[in-house]
Amino acid sequence: MAKLSIIGTGLIGTSLALALKKAQLKDVEVVGTDSSSSARSGAQKSGAFDRIEGRLMSVVRDADIVILATPVMAMRELMEIIGPELPEGCLVTDVGSSKKVVLEWADQYLPKTVDFVGGHPMAGKETAGPEHADANLFRDKSYCIVPSPNARQKAVSEVTTLVETVGARPFYIGVDEHDSFVAAVSHLPFLLSVALVGCTSKSANWEDIAQLAASGYHDISRLASGDPVMHRDICVSNPEPIV
Repeated sequence: MAKLSIIGTGLIGTSLALALKKAQLKDVEVVGTDSSSSARSGAQKSGAFDRIEGRLMSVVRDADIVILATPVMAMRELMEIIGPELPEGCLVTDVGSSKKVVLEWADQYLPKTVDFVGGHPMAGKETAGPEHADANLFRDKSYCIVPSPNARQKAVSEVTTLVETVGARPFYIGVDEHDSFVAAVSHLPFLLSVALVGCTSKSANWEDIAQLAASGYHDISRLASGDPVMHRDICVSNPEPIV
């Protein structure tokens, strides 16, 4: 039986597990872990995973596929920790919204005996956590595939199959193009939303302003309610394209 391990059981990680469960894959065990006990508990309650582990190393040992579904800035240390434990031939991928730094870390910390293929599903919600996970989150959404220079074609094909299994559309793209394009259509809109909410909500007249806020304001400000850790990492890990 193949072992697919997801590190990070928040919205994206648990949604991936739910989508895989919905696909009714045979001979695949989906195992999850998270540094947060509440996230592990929420993932357990979701029923998305075949098994939830509290120990990181037990998740990566003997894994055939490892998906990093943590905030981007946590991936560097994570790769450094799990690198020595990854079995030969293991496929590692991620769901981070910045790709250049992630591919650099993979080259630095992961052994040459494993394949790394970067990934980024263009899907999400303003609400974070496993309790908001959705098996249909990736349905008909673009899912960026950004292979590392040394990744074998077999590994790229396996990630493509994974992407299609969760209902998404594979979108092959280079690392620089990815970070530039995503900054324009995802990162900048979030920052504009935060700026709008910051400017208006801090006004001395906010109570009156709020009475006039209609659908236009709510549509634009919606993004500002997203996961603050995720968006902080976006700004830190992809500064040049954003600026």
